[in-house]
Amino acid sequence: MTRTAELLADDPLWLILLKVLVIFVFLVVMTLLTIWAERRVIGRMQHRPGPNRAGPFGLLQSLADGLKLAFKEDIRPVLADKWVYFLAPVISATPALVSFSVIPIGPEVTIFGEPTALQLVDLPVGLLVVLACASIGVYGIVLAGWASGSPYPLLGSLRSAAQVISYEIAMGLSFVAVIMYAGTLSTSGIVEAQKDGWFFLLLPFSFLVYVVSMVGETNRAPFDLPEAESELVGGFHTEYSSLKFALFFLAEYINMVTVSALATTLFLGGWHAPWPLSLIGDGVLNTGWWPVLWFLGKTVAFLFFFIWLRGTLPRLRYDQFMNLGWKFLVPLSLLWIIAVTVIRALRNAEAVSSQQFLIGGGIVIAILLAATFLIPDRKPAKDADEIPLAGSGYPVPPLDLQVPETPPRRTPVHSGADRTAGEVAGPEGEEAPHGNV
Repeated sequence: MTRTAELLADDPLWLILLKVLVIFVFLVVMTLLTIWAERRVIGRMQHRPGPNRAGPFGLLQSLADGLKLAFKEDIRPVLADKWVYFLAPVISATPALVSFSVIPIGPEVTIFGEPTALQLVDLPVGLLVVLACASIGVYGIVLAGWASGSPYPLLGSLRSAAQVISYEIAMGLSFVAVIMYAGTLSTSGIVEAQKDGWFFLLLPFSFLVYVVSMVGETNRAPFDLPEAESELVGGFHTEYSSLKFALFFLAEYINMVTVSALATTLFLGGWHAPWPLSLIGDGVLNTGWWPVLWFLGKTVAFLFFFIWLRGTLPRLRYDQFMNLGWKFLVPLSLLWIIAVTVIRALRNAEAVSSQQFLIGGGIVIAILLAATFLIPDRKPAKDADEIPLAGSGYPVPPLDLQVPETPPRRTPVHSGADRTAGEVAGPEGEEAPHGNV
């Protein structure tokens, strides 16, 4: 049993309840601040002020919106399944809160005279708990779309199921190399393994795969296909209002905070101070309550990354989104795991020195770059029926275009009054014969 696990096992009940309350309040407050920051930052990107009326700098705007949702009329569609419709937002929000329980926020501290670790629970399979919570959370979205009794929420929920399955596989594969280097599935053990070097420098490809996967896992732009308000009205929560809609909103932003905190834990050293602050006073900034500041700073940086993506990139098409997950991230992650395994085996057997490994890796990268730039692109086969395009990209008529002759004009159809007069008078004023209609 690790030192962190021993400390958490001796926590009294009042301390456990205090940690649960602090984590819940922290996640709710971070949700309100993230919504405010998102509106302010995107407003600045788009040359507009954003919320600036409610409170200083508009800080109370998110709180006002939350109160507004609480007092809005709660409407349930006639065709909705009553109990599933009610439980779906609860199922979506609860795993988002539970998954943060395994995240280490800081080292050993003393709270009211009781030594403990700044973590709610330290499990030997902490990473699997995060993946399990992410898998359960999608059930709330799927059930919400099905229980609404409407086709558009159902389409949004089916998209979400396919999206989470696709990107959760890539996210799980990005964990494998981290587990191999840390030698444990415990989140506190992974943070401890990074005291001499962060994993995002050692495992850059795993870090990139995780960053892409966490955006797809949380249904955030440019991967917000389940909502897709331009084509699905509002996605899986179209028929929800009041507090039920607020729970879905809360779950999305809590998931953003959780995956950002997990990225900090896995790749950015967790609560360890960044270099060169970690060298001050023989690591004094890695003790006490200082690490909480470093952990929050790294997590906020990832949250800003979410906001930056939303204000910058347009939404992907659904086929592009699925191709990125299945045809790019998953196969390359498997190749990366094989490469990491071979490298670790060679280094452990001391068959290759670090200098030889760097030289060999540089040669391989140079060959790949040369192949990328020197091999000519394959030109697509021209279609005989393809419409030629002008320089601006618009279709132009073919050069041998022959305009068909104008067909002879048809005899105009007279109105009823004109036809009656013609029938009576005849073509030259003569009386028309009987039966000539």
